[in-house]
Amino acid sequence: MNASVVLQGVRKRFGSTEAVRGIDLAVPSGCLCGVLGPNGAGKSTTIRMLMSIIYPDQGSIRVLGSDAIAMKDRIGYLPEESYLYKFLDAEETLDFYGRLFGLDPEERRQRAATLIEMVGLTRDRKRQLREYSKGMTRRIGVAQALINDPELVILDEPTSGLDPIGTREMKDLIIDLKARGKTVIMCSHLLADVEDVCDRIAVLHQGELKELGRVEDLLRVTGVTQIRATGLSPAAAAEVKAVLQRHGAGDIDIGNPRTTLEDLFLEVVRDTEARPGRRARRTETAAQRAE
Repeated sequence: MNASVVLQGVRKRFGSTEAVRGIDLAVPSGCLCGVLGPNGAGKSTTIRMLMSIIYPDQGSIRVLGSDAIAMKDRIGYLPEESYLYKFLDAEETLDFYGRLFGLDPEERRQRAATLIEMVGLTRDRKRQLREYSKGMTRRIGVAQALINDPELVILDEPTSGLDPIGTREMKDLIIDLKARGKTVIMCSHLLADVEDVCDRIAVLHQGELKELGRVEDLLRVTGVTQIRATGLSPAAAAEVKAVLQRHGAGDIDIGNPRTTLEDLFLEVVRDTEARPGRRARRTETAAQRAE
């Protein structure tokens, strides 16, 4: 598997608390991976280690084929709380961060204009950030994370503070990043947002990886078969597929129904608390991981 991020046996302790307990995780290149977990699950600690803000006590982390600290100029990062200069406007903010990456003036100008339009701040590009709402601040934070045209994008709560329209636009933007070939890691407490945009998820709880796999596989209820059809009379509803076809039913769909990401998440948390030693269930086959 060609992976953009690989964690092997990663552990991190703060005093007497072991925040991350031996995580093994690979994020395939071009994947849109959601990282979930309740407060204290180890999400933020893991992300900070990916960014080389802190370092693991044990284990190894490889980002884009090298040590994480060597790849910082190829990573875009939106923290949960954006620490931006409030006296700058959107254009000045992106110009400032472009300078930090060593971009020349014309490239900074072009990228800033493109990103400001992409995140929907064209009309507010000359307003100082101190006048921005929380939702607008998240938008310029995403633009800042993309100013260096990164290969790996890490987004921590990207839809926080956005109204429904802004949330939909942000999710469309995240999907577009994947379509452009970027690897995206998205941390969020909003399970519906993760379910909408991510193709893989990793669920952390109590510092351990508890679930890992494709969203479609994890949410499929394998013990139940569901038959759905249109144009079917009540008398024929209880009959098998062949009978349904004989009665002229259309759009027959026989397969496994899906649960919701919220139900899966709560099941993982409750199961972990009932069985603390439970390890991750990986639904991906070897063939799928090689994709």
